[in-house]
Amino acid sequence: MRIRTPVDLGALKRDRRIALGMDQKALADKIGVSRQWVVEIEKGKPRAEIGLVLRAVDALGIPLMAGDTGKTKNQDALSPIDIDSIVSAARRKRK
Repeated sequence: MRIRTPVDLGALKRDRRIALGMDQKALADKIGVSRQWVVEIEKGKPRAEIGLVLRAVDALGIPLMAGDTGKTKNQDALSPIDIDSIVSAARRKRK
């Protein structure tokens, strides 16, 4: 699914939560927020704190991928980017 808006992301999270058999309160408890925060995010709240959004995505087991949307002559799909290696490299630079 291509995520283009906060509403798209909210719908994805809601669908995943339901597929996991988790209610809003259980998700809220798992990520350390209120149930109302989950309700707002699932409705597509546009100004949610990115750290909490990422925590919710992780708690739901939703993989994140980034890639170049431009195609090269040998590329028909997006190339995945290893976000874990980017984060690790950034952490090493801070130490």
